[in-house]
Amino acid sequence: MTLIKSISGIRGTIGGAPGENLTPIDVVKFTTAYARLIAGRNPERRIRIVVGRDARLSGPMVADLVVGTLLAAGVDVIDAGLCTTPGTEMAVIVKQADGGIIITASHNPRQWNALKLLDAQGEFLSDAEGRQVLALAEESGYDYPPIDGIGRVIERTDFNDEHIRRVLALDAVDVEAVRARRFRVVVDAVNSVGGVVIPKLLRELGCDVVELNCAPTGEFAHNPEPLPENLTAISEAVVRERADLGIVVDPDVDRLAFVSEDGSMFVEEYTLVAVADYILSRTKGDTVSNLSSSRALRDVTERHGGNYHASAVGEVNVVRKMKEVGAVIGGEGNGGVIYPELHYGRDALVGTALFLTYLAEKKMTMTALRKTYPAYFASKNKIQLTPAIDVDKVLAEMKRRYAGERVTDIDGVKIDFAENWVHLRKSNTEPIIRVYTEAKTMAGAEELAQRFIAELRQICHL
Repeated sequence: MTLIKSISGIRGTIGGAPGENLTPIDVVKFTTAYARLIAGRNPERRIRIVVGRDARLSGPMVADLVVGTLLAAGVDVIDAGLCTTPGTEMAVIVKQADGGIIITASHNPRQWNALKLLDAQGEFLSDAEGRQVLALAEESGYDYPPIDGIGRVIERTDFNDEHIRRVLALDAVDVEAVRARRFRVVVDAVNSVGGVVIPKLLRELGCDVVELNCAPTGEFAHNPEPLPENLTAISEAVVRERADLGIVVDPDVDRLAFVSEDGSMFVEEYTLVAVADYILSRTKGDTVSNLSSSRALRDVTERHGGNYHASAVGEVNVVRKMKEVGAVIGGEGNGGVIYPELHYGRDALVGTALFLTYLAEKKMTMTALRKTYPAYFASKNKIQLTPAIDVDKVLAEMKRRYAGERVTDIDGVKIDFAENWVHLRKSNTEPIIRVYTEAKTMAGAEELAQRFIAELRQICHL
């Protein structure tokens, strides 16, 4: 498996050869490069970095390597231990650190791990900063400081309770209203850190919690990506337990999906839609999601008199656009809710609290609430190309062909038609074009996808 080095971090499978997988040598190499980047901005003083990890099996080993490398590079460390991605991001802000490293491969299977790199605002590094880290990692000749210059672990902290406290303190979270409803909730945390924080948050909100896969063992009970095909167990449990809803999070708790009381999927795309509906009912303003997210957010935003804005794919791009337009809520269609009143990062805890507040306020079932939103269906496909094909040239041709439609090219080519849309994106790691479509029926979405796949094949002479 090739080690994946991108602006969002360093990701790979554990074991194997250095440079091809995430080995101890690679962890030290990229952690050192990150420490050099952050230290270079603060040459007059010793820097502080927060380190947090999810519960995957390799987490303690990788964390020891990261912390030891930071100390060797002259960095002081705030060790947050077992902590969610949004919790680690918030810890950077609250502890006034200079950055943070989150040890998690998000929704990837158990053999994967990754280093996600944060700036002093607790946000992912920019494209330029990420490229600097990659460049520094390839340089030779770096001298680590002598004994009097090594760092120290200045704090070992469990930040999870503080994260929960700050979520519950938000004006938009009506704790008493949720407690009055006494929701019965089934939680599937795929045996990672979500099993520590989500049940505790729900009990603080007065919910009756049924735990499913909540022991933070790192032995994922199923494919950890919160997609319908991986959630049959919680779907059955919600019905069996006569619960009001089910809550699903990924291993690092930045993605959030709901299951309705009848066992049906609320659909991950609609997590952000519902939370935005609630926030916009309280605060007029604009919203942001990435180009591959559902049109339903645009519809709901316009219903409330706001303006919807699209960003390139990637949390860092969504955050940048949210700040640019002053959005009151935003995120990604993969269940990632970003609420600026707390922090600029996808956060399943704040998403859960806001959603339950709205559900309590509306006095509706999950299925009834879902019916209040426009129904869209998404299809995700890809077309394999040969290495000799110039993907950028192919996408430019598609843009030319559909110049009469509403075309956005900030990230691949997205073509918005009146009733549906298609988004064509190239992969950064393999010769493929991803073909995402959305329509008012699944058949319509799949038909649109096949139409564009056929057209791409024709252009590429495949």
